[in-house]
Formats: sequence, structure tokens, C-alpha cells
Amino acid sequence: MIINAPVEKIWSVLSDLELLDKCDPTVKKSTLISTEKTRLGAKRKVNMLDGKNWFEEKITSFQPNHALTIQLTDCSFPIKGLQHSYSFEKSGSQTKITQVMEYTVKFGFLGKLMDGMMIRKQSDTGIKKFFSWLKSFVENN
Repeated sequence: MIINAPVEKIWSVLSDLELLDKCDPTVKKSTLISTEKTRLGAKRKVNMLDGKNWFEEKITSFQPNHALTIQLTDCSFPIKGLQHSYSFEKSGSQTKITQVMEYTVKFGFLGKLMDGMMIRKQSDTGIKKFFSWLKSFVENN
């Protein structure tokens, strides 16, 4: 994803765990559950817009303006071990963001079937929505 903004502006949004509900259309509320807001070890609880799903996650890698990893710690979804790793590449007034998402599913073979039939598709759709809203949020604020 290319965003027409300096890396510092994008970093400040992605690394601030209280801002997810401002730039992700699938999130109802993001609440800080640690004393740290934007550093290694910062934690948040996220309630999804559907009113029934939620997750908790924390920052596990924090290299300002270069790399950020956010690791799932608990959730209502049939997944575990999920982490989003972001890297940033400056190019003039634009920034290229790369995200790598890794996860495993709960429920063994049944979970793998669910992943192939719906989880991965829903995750991909959610990530595309998130990046679209992130781009709009950063470029217009």
C-alpha cells in the first residue's frame, strides 16, 4: 500500500493503540489496557463492530518509523498466534507500507477447513478495508 504521507505520520497512527477505532471500519472501540500507549509492550482490547467479537493484542516489536509488530494475545475468533508485522519504505512524500500477517487456527483439522472456507477470505477483506481507511485517515487528517 502506498500512502501519500511521510512515514512519521503513518507510524504515529499505527503505533498508537488507542487509534484503531478511528481508522478501521470493522472496529467499534479500541481501549488501552496497559500503561504504555505506543511502546514495546503496549496492549489494547478491541471490540468489533458486530458486537460479539473482540481481541486483545500487544506491541512485540517497536523500531520507530521502520518496523512494528502487533501480536494477538487473546480473542473470540477461531485463531491463535496471530501477528501483524509492518515495514515502511520512504519515497519522497510517499510511504510504502508492507504488512505480513501470520496465524494458526484453533480446532485442529476443523479449524483448517474453516480457514480455507472463510477465515482467510474474511481476514483478507478486513485487511483491505483497514488499509483503505488507514490511507484515507492519514492523508486527510
